[in-house]
Parts: sequence; structure tokens; C-alpha cells
Amino acid sequence: MAQTLERLTNRTDTMRSLRSIVRTMKTMSAINALPYEQAAQAIEAYRETTLLGFHAFVRNYGPLPQTSAIEAQPIVIVFGSDHGLCGNYNEIVAEKAKQVLDRLHVPKVICIGAQMEDALFGQGISPESTLLPPANADGLQRLSGRLIGLLDQMRTTSPAQDISVTLVFTKRAPHAQHLQVSKTLLPLDPEIAAGFADKPWKSRSLPYFSLPPDTLLAALIRSYLFAEIYGAAAEAMVTENAARLARMQQAERSVDDQLEGLTAEMRSVRQSEITTELLDIIIGFEALKPRDKPKRKNQQRNPGCVTSQHRKP
Repeated sequence: MAQTLERLTNRTDTMRSLRSIVRTMKTMSAINALPYEQAAQAIEAYRETTLLGFHAFVRNYGPLPQTSAIEAQPIVIVFGSDHGLCGNYNEIVAEKAKQVLDRLHVPKVICIGAQMEDALFGQGISPESTLLPPANADGLQRLSGRLIGLLDQMRTTSPAQDISVTLVFTKRAPHAQHLQVSKTLLPLDPEIAAGFADKPWKSRSLPYFSLPPDTLLAALIRSYLFAEIYGAAAEAMVTENAARLARMQQAERSVDDQLEGLTAEMRSVRQSEITTELLDIIIGFEALKPRDKPKRKNQQRNPGCVTSQHRKP
């Protein structure tokens, strides 16, 4: 019984330590998600400024040049996690990437995150390159710049000297849901380009440029890619931490249920041990009682024996 109680005590201590770890992970997930959420909101303003630049370019130089994606080298960037404890987050994104890749001809894949790389291998996809996700919100700029550098390198080595870029990532949806999406960056969406031509210029100040049109357009496209990649990476990090937070909440509830069961079992074992000890005391007491009865009977039969020993001779 003592060994059983000791085993239960050790299990309870282990579960309490595990609960402390889970609670720490849950707190870290909640804290880490906030800077990425703020970064996603901030880059949206930068994106709107870039689109305003496209609008000004169209107003001065006419419609944007349209390129065909038929001969371009397709490139897919898949955003995942570098750490676990977020459930099937990477596997779901890998399935979405598989659907996108099946529609493309000999695509190249850039993977973000070691866990995402394993999930892609599970789908039979071998990434061309694997990058580390940002460790904090400041790393989003580093990752975006690195990806743009890789895209420039792939464009120069492509036989057609042109690329099409698609992002696959998870973004937030209404009612605290997450949605796996694919977003085409290059070539530019024709609807957006057409919208610039039809949209009136609202400001009374007319736009003015000092750069040549080709240089200006290249800078605008680079800024647009940076904003879109930065926003996708920020959304992926927000949803990753949200998925980890949900898993930690489930783990915390499971640990609490097991702790409750272990506590009840320990109480039962302790009560049984106390009852056993009390029974041992009672049995021992009862076992000693028959030894006193013959002495008392002898004293009752010879009451004078005791007093006669105290008489003087």
C-alpha cells in the first residue's frame, strides 16, 4: 500500500510539473502572437501606399504591362512553422500546397520552417530551398528581404527570364477560425491593374516622378512583393501561435482532469491506509485483552492474598 501511495505521489508531481510547462507555453503563445498581429496591421498601410504608387504610375504612363504566366517559371512559397506543439498546422498547409502544385507545370518550392519541410516531404514534395521563420517580429523584414533575393536569383536563372509567384499560408478568418489560402503575386492580378486605370485620382496634387518608368515600375513591384510576403509571413506566425495556444489549452484541460483523478485516487489510498492502521491497532488491543482476564479472576477469588502480604509477622 505504501508503494502504491508513493507511485501516485510521483505521478501527481510529474503531472503538476507538466501543467506548469503547458501553462508557460500557453502564455508564451499568447504573448508572441501580439507583435506579429501588430506587424500585419502595419504592413497593410505600407501595401496601400504601394498600390497608390501603382495608381500614380498608371495615371502618368498608362496601363501596366501584362505578362503571361504560361512560359514563366512557377515558384510557390509555403509558410509553416519551425517548432511543433501546434497540432496538424503544417500538415494542413502542406495539403493546400499539394493542391496548388498539381495545377502548375514543374514548379519550384521555397519552404519556410523545418516542420513545414517534413510535412511537404510527407506529400511527396521536395523544396528547392528551406528558410527559417522569424524568431520575432523584427525578423519578418529579414525573411521578406531574403525571399525577394531568392526570387531575383530564380528569375535570372529561369530559361524564360520570368517567374510566377504564389504564396501558400494560413490566415485568420471570422469567428476565431483559420483558413489555408493561396495567393498569386506575379503576374499582377489583371483586375487590380484594370482597377488602377478606371479609378479616379482623389488628391488635388498630381503625382510627379524623377525616376525612369522602367526603374520606377521595378521598384514598385519589389515593394509590392515585399509587402505581400511580409504580410503573409506575419499572418502565418499569428495563426501558428494561435494554433499552439489552442493545443496548449486542450493539454491544460487534459492535465487538470488527470490531476483531479490522481488526487481522488490518492485520497482513497490514504483513507484505506489509515483504515488499515486503525484496524491493526484495534486487533492488537483486542488480542491483549484476554491476557488480563485470568489475573483479574484470580484476584477476585483470593482477595485476602494481597492484603495478607502487608501484615506484620
